[in-house]
Amino acid sequence: MATDAVVVTIDNVKEAQRRIAGRVRHTPILRADKLDSLVNAEVYFKPENLQITGSFKIRGATNKILTLSEEERSKGIIASSSGNHAQGVAWASKMLGVKAILVLPENAPQTKIDGTKSLGAEVVLYGFDSVQRYQKLYELKAQNGYTLVHSYDDPELIAGQGTSGLEIVQDLPDVDTVVVPLGGGGLLAGVAVALKESKPGVRVVGVEPVHIARYSESRKAGGPVEVKMGPTLADGLMITRTGEHNYPLIEKYVDEVVTASDPFIQRALTEIVFKGKVLVEPSAAIGLAAAMEGTFKVRPGERVCFYLSGGNIDPDKLASLILR
Repeated sequence: MATDAVVVTIDNVKEAQRRIAGRVRHTPILRADKLDSLVNAEVYFKPENLQITGSFKIRGATNKILTLSEEERSKGIIASSSGNHAQGVAWASKMLGVKAILVLPENAPQTKIDGTKSLGAEVVLYGFDSVQRYQKLYELKAQNGYTLVHSYDDPELIAGQGTSGLEIVQDLPDVDTVVVPLGGGGLLAGVAVALKESKPGVRVVGVEPVHIARYSESRKAGGPVEVKMGPTLADGLMITRTGEHNYPLIEKYVDEVVTASDPFIQRALTEIVFKGKVLVEPSAAIGLAAAMEGTFKVRPGERVCFYLSGGNIDPDKLASLILR
């Protein structure tokens, strides 16, 4: 069951921002006027694909690892990831001289595997979904005493991800709607806290793959549920379980949770790459995909900021998506 308590506050996010300052990038807001006609609104991007490791995950991983004790770090860090969290943990661990072991799916994009290894981390390839990966992670953790850095369900991690929300408020104070990809929920929960506590009138929308709609189903059920793994182009959002810490935050602060389908994710990615001139992975395109698909309503002329969560995509996969 999910905890009823909201465990991350705006003060936690601000503290995380101070803690990780100078260790991660303050990414800019980009105006994407060539995409306005797609959704009949002013389109902006929060391009976390420009982060040091190519995704927002570096924020939460860095904040979490910096809060660990010396004893916890000395045991070595273990994490499970579809790839982007792995690179964030690997980078932060290397920066602090900590051993890192990352459990990735056997079908993880080669770009993410290579990026993780290049940062000096040990990579274990196991299974094809988050449940299998975490089973392997807990087995290795029990055998070796490693310290866990969860990929989405941890208060310090959520606060770290939320720092990007503070940047949106600072750099685009008149934003009307912010649209965030939704996987495990750590990013959406953290960003929503930062946005709603700083600018209560902003609309926050989370978007998840239509065939892995764990938060949409949880809201219908009135509590967290786990769903079956379904197919999606958005490999970074392949999580079947709602986060215990994330669900109450999303319930409190997020206005809408909607879905997007693969055909629209593919179309949105192509529009972002060719008209927006920004290289992203499919997971990052899911927000624009939902707006194009019409699963949430965009008011004519409003300022909509789409959160581009990452840009770690294999060249072959990008080429195949474009050629389709």
